[in-house]
Amino acid sequence: MPDSVLVDLPAPAVPGAVTESARQGDAPIGVLALQGDFREHADVLRALGAEVVLVRRPEELARVGGLVIPGGESSVMDKLARMFGLFEPLRAAVQDGLPVYGTCAGLIMLADTVLDGIAGQQSIGGLDIIVRRNAFGSQAASFETDLQVAVLSGAPMHAAFIRAPVVERVGPAATALARLADGRCVAVEQGNLLGTSFHPEITGDYRFHEYFLRRVAAAALRR
Repeated sequence: MPDSVLVDLPAPAVPGAVTESARQGDAPIGVLALQGDFREHADVLRALGAEVVLVRRPEELARVGGLVIPGGESSVMDKLARMFGLFEPLRAAVQDGLPVYGTCAGLIMLADTVLDGIAGQQSIGGLDIIVRRNAFGSQAASFETDLQVAVLSGAPMHAAFIRAPVVERVGPAATALARLADGRCVAVEQGNLLGTSFHPEITGDYRFHEYFLRRVAAAALRR
């Protein structure tokens, strides 16, 4: 969850079949497992047929063909990444083209500019966006809504926002993928990077994870 104490979340339902999107090549998908709801993302990815590595050390990061940065507390993730010697390898991996999907706190970690961060907080960067932490208020102000997402087929995506960030500005290098009814941006992509303010791992709609796995597969073919 974004910058708050985590609550227990229900495990996602497992689909009946492995999707083609899971065929990402020889390398597994990593989930940054320093803090946050990394287990939920790992469960979704495994349900989609992907091999998953929980990433806590540089040598684990070096094994993966794509990485998910989960929701949690972005300032704590930042401190732990530096403590575990992962911060610079993460930044280098993003710059080298590793496909990375950040949800909630993960979106904050990927933003070039973070508003309302704590003193000394750093981001990995890579997304040409300005993001504001805790843009929707306290945990009690969490909400759910339906979003139109142009890159996803089918019905609108039901999205859960839990002390979520919002993208205050989308720079020219990034593309907005979804906006709230008031126009605020809550999903973006740019090159090898994908980010959402909300938590698709807890609502049972796996289409963003599938979209990410397809991007990982495409990147593997280009290598």
